[in-house]
Amino acid sequence: MRLFGTDGVRGKANTELTPELALRLGRATMAVLSGDSQCGVVYMARDTRISGEMLTAAFAAGVMSAGADVVDLGVLPTPALAYITRQNNATAGAMISASHNPAIDNGIKLFTCDGYKLPDEVEDGIEREMKAGCGRLKVAGDKVGRLFRGETEHQAYIDYLLKIAGIDLAGVKIVVDAAHGAAFDLAPRILALLGAEVVPLHVSPNGVNINVDSGSTYPTAMVQAVLAHGAAVGLAFDGDADRLIACDSRGQLLDGDNILHICGLLLKAENSLANNLLVATVMSNFGLDACLRREDIGLTRSAVGDRYVLQEMKQVGAVLGGEQSGHCIFLDHSTTGDGLLTAVMLLKATFGRGVSLEALADRLERFPQVLLNVPVIDKKASMEHFAVKEAIVKAENMLGAGGRVLVRPSGTEPLVRVMVEAETKELASQVAGVVVKVLSMVSA
Repeated sequence: MRLFGTDGVRGKANTELTPELALRLGRATMAVLSGDSQCGVVYMARDTRISGEMLTAAFAAGVMSAGADVVDLGVLPTPALAYITRQNNATAGAMISASHNPAIDNGIKLFTCDGYKLPDEVEDGIEREMKAGCGRLKVAGDKVGRLFRGETEHQAYIDYLLKIAGIDLAGVKIVVDAAHGAAFDLAPRILALLGAEVVPLHVSPNGVNINVDSGSTYPTAMVQAVLAHGAAVGLAFDGDADRLIACDSRGQLLDGDNILHICGLLLKAENSLANNLLVATVMSNFGLDACLRREDIGLTRSAVGDRYVLQEMKQVGAVLGGEQSGHCIFLDHSTTGDGLLTAVMLLKATFGRGVSLEALADRLERFPQVLLNVPVIDKKASMEHFAVKEAIVKAENMLGAGGRVLVRPSGTEPLVRVMVEAETKELASQVAGVVVKVLSMVSA
């Protein structure tokens, strides 16, 4: 079983993701990323979960035992670590976080010297090193690495976001829900520096309350606070602040689809939307396609996962892409999803230009969606069956340009998922039925 998942190494802290594993991972990482050199520097940060210090210490010990230094940045959002790693040309960056997961979980995300998440082949190389005993022999004497505490790096990240923003938010009341996570200090501070009146929410981490009934995965609290305080906008981050979900003054939620649309208009107005194109995933609503088409902006889709969004962006030459979940990548500014940067760009696109957030939100009309799960014996055989392929083509022809069909195997269950979006629920159900009927027949 592969150690690395879709977003680093994750597991229950101290049972699955143990200090012993973290130490070996730190040593193996240096064996792969530093090559023949027995030196280098790794920047580390963590979110607020109770196991973060333990795993940071263990991973750092592995790095230092291989002869490299560690700069501990303390609690900091994942994208801030990626930025600092890139700016300081470090050997690697290591983030201790399980993002939006409960506090009992934790994870280790690794970044290359240029701030990107590790490619699959590099992760595979690290796994091989771990199985082979972590590569090079441990160093001794004055060759052992040292631990340093970051001092000015937090401010460098703040200054970077303030420069990008370049707006005055005086008189704008903003609810900021930090999910008791990594942005509990930075998010309110940055918005206050821009002049906003900040209403902080869930900014008291105690090690075990990260993501509990708060943040981007539970935006109800943010919506209630916006309405109660008469705020102009609400911003909700997840535990490591690499994603953002927002709401307008009416309490209407704005997910990644809305944010991509609004920020795409900003970049287009600034003549910085490369190739007049955005990237979203296959899970984004077809309403985004229709909305962008009216704005004369193109859209291409990737597989689910921010690494696949980034891959597609590089391939098609796009500078803006993201997921419905709120991961947004602004490639001219950042190498990974950054919730704080996304918040700054959303505010710049609306309040910075005197444009109504509510009016922009209403431009995106979501298409009704039907999602059906079909039990199958062999997912691969079902997907490759000629009759199923013909049914999918027939379904797509029934919709034309007025919707879309997505048929994909479940990653965890013996199911094929059939998703159809159309202008009406009735049409979506009718079209989905065409594919489901054939799938059921060939799987009987």
